[in-house]
Amino acid sequence: MKFLADATSDIFGTIKPPVSSIPTDPATAAGSLISLVIQVFIFIAALALLIYLMLGAFEWITSGGDKDKLSKAQLKITNAIVGIFIIIVALSAFCVITVNILQISPSCLEFTLPQLGGP
Repeated sequence: MKFLADATSDIFGTIKPPVSSIPTDPATAAGSLISLVIQVFIFIAALALLIYLMLGAFEWITSGGDKDKLSKAQLKITNAIVGIFIIIVALSAFCVITVNILQISPSCLEFTLPQLGGP
């Protein structure tokens, strides 16, 4: 019987229990939550900007040569492009502050909260 167990472990490898992705340390859990919130915000903002940009392009196409509609469509497209740059600058500033200045984390969007006392 031992031979059969050794043969199956050679074929399939050793079976390990599943690793939980939920951190047990409260500071790590809070950092993961904040990181997730920031990532979701950036995704929603990028999606909204893409929709706004496409809406401006659609209005441009359907303006039919009307100067007023054309200028409104150009303004929407300009605002969407400015919004993209604002999100990029805000994310870059957040990364510089958390990684380089405060040294909270080694990477940009994953960090643990600092603790008083010791490790």
